[in-house]
Amino acid sequence: MAPLVAIIDDDLGIRNALRTLMRSASYRVETFASAEAFVASTEPPDCIITDISMRGMSGLELAGFVRSRGCCVPIIMISALPGEDLAQQAVGAGAKCLLRKPIESNALITLVEQSISSRPPAPCPPVPADQRL
Repeated sequence: MAPLVAIIDDDLGIRNALRTLMRSASYRVETFASAEAFVASTEPPDCIITDISMRGMSGLELAGFVRSRGCCVPIIMISALPGEDLAQQAVGAGAKCLLRKPIESNALITLVEQSISSRPPAPCPPVPADQRL
């Protein structure tokens, strides 16, 4: 079965574009309009692509939540926001890196491939229903 990529962004256009891109690279894809919707899902992904700035839980907060649950899934953050310290914040929160919008398609596909292939084999434990947001 193809690896699952979770795409979390509150912008429908970005979600649809990234879903189309990842499917063109033969990945299974689930999209979420919020970090809260992702946390409530049940199937752990093989890679997460998330916007940093979203209503509700931010991408930085989501990365902290994922890491606090012992999950080592690769997280790739994306943002249109300026600021040099944002990349440091993303990596400090547990992301592999921060990509700036607009995203170069081939670079993202390559990064997802590398992230999934170098991921430790330990799966993400499912979040118990009583601990979901």
